[in-house]
Amino acid sequence: MTTRRNFIKKTTAGSAAVTLGGLVFPTSSYANILGANDHINCAIIGVRSRAKAHIMAIHKDKNAKIVYSCDVDDVILKEHNEWCQETIGYIPKVEKDFRKVLEDKDVDAVFIATPEHWHAPMAIMALQAGKHVYVEKPCSHNPYENDLLVAAHKKYGKKVQMGNQQRSAKTSISAIKDIKEGVIGDVYKGEAYYSNNRGSIGIGKEIDVPSTLNWDLWQGPAPRQAYRNNVHPYNWHWFRTYGTGEIHNNGTHEIDICRWALGVDLPNSVTSFGGKYTFQDDWEFVDNQQVTYTFDNDKFLTWTGHSRGMMKPERPGRGSTIYGSKGTIMLDRNFYRLFDLEGNLIKEELEGGTSLTTNTRGEGVLDINHISNFFAGIREDKNLNSDIRDASISTMLCHLGNMAQDAGETIQIDAKTGKVTNNDKVMESWKRTYENGWEPKL
Repeated sequence: MTTRRNFIKKTTAGSAAVTLGGLVFPTSSYANILGANDHINCAIIGVRSRAKAHIMAIHKDKNAKIVYSCDVDDVILKEHNEWCQETIGYIPKVEKDFRKVLEDKDVDAVFIATPEHWHAPMAIMALQAGKHVYVEKPCSHNPYENDLLVAAHKKYGKKVQMGNQQRSAKTSISAIKDIKEGVIGDVYKGEAYYSNNRGSIGIGKEIDVPSTLNWDLWQGPAPRQAYRNNVHPYNWHWFRTYGTGEIHNNGTHEIDICRWALGVDLPNSVTSFGGKYTFQDDWEFVDNQQVTYTFDNDKFLTWTGHSRGMMKPERPGRGSTIYGSKGTIMLDRNFYRLFDLEGNLIKEELEGGTSLTTNTRGEGVLDINHISNFFAGIREDKNLNSDIRDASISTMLCHLGNMAQDAGETIQIDAKTGKVTNNDKVMESWKRTYENGWEPKL
């Protein structure tokens, strides 16, 4: 435990002000000093799907409470309020404009489960308003935001945890410990994989914005586009203006586990093969992809993403396999299995509680573990299992996977900065174009 005096010093760090989206946020006035009982008031921003897993985990903590549900869609809020009443026994305050939530000095921590183009800008604004932040993966829409969020974390001194919850799996933590102790010898390869059977998203039509939706605030930092009937509430994942494709949507998790197991950071080169093979629709990313990352000491990592079309014969939905000179380890959210070089199972550990793997909510015991760790970071200054400084590296690998696919060639990487050194054209996607007045800045 930190002393009360040191804790207050840490939670009141930062005194800058920011103007963004038309509002001014003087961070010094929003410095949060938790009560003597370490109670944590939480706000959930974006409440349709993944937020339900957040709320269930927060509700497990007797000294934390959800004080705000925030979303720009009245239909989603209505369903969510009913769900809250039935599930946690109360309905948090409702707000459609997240900026008003950030103005509330009683809010200690913000949970961000919005579309991905909002993750980093909203997280930065929350930090500037003196809040601790739990941001869903990926933590950024582009590499520029990735770097900016890490800089904001350093500047404002609050806790920032990314929602790659397998970092808090006791079985994965045990496996990494065993790997470091040499149980499979020298590790050299990590295989990350994901498969699903997503359908077509169709060809969208421009229609009037529903009266229940604040489309302008939904778009936020993204350049303005007409409303189409196949973007909101979920298919934004497959549009470059708002999403980042399957490698970010799901690959972030297993790529992160492989990187953790191999003990590597940014790669030296990235190669991607793939394409859009299934359905003629508005989907703007590849729907099947194979990415290979190379690192120092002849280590490499692969990601295989199969988004659309049933795989036969059937294969596991997701997971990671780590190869070493003396054996192999298989990991997913629910188990750890250790094999010798002959393929014999010599050790198995189960998580002790299940987590869903391929649905849109992904709810399970790992959310409880991960959010508990986040709260321990806030209350006791304990190390976060997915501190944004490290989590951003895994997010950067996913950005580089998309960039390699767009480049159509192997891209060479400056392993200190993550920047591409042999393709100026693909570096144009390092930063997006922002709607006027919404570009995130420190």
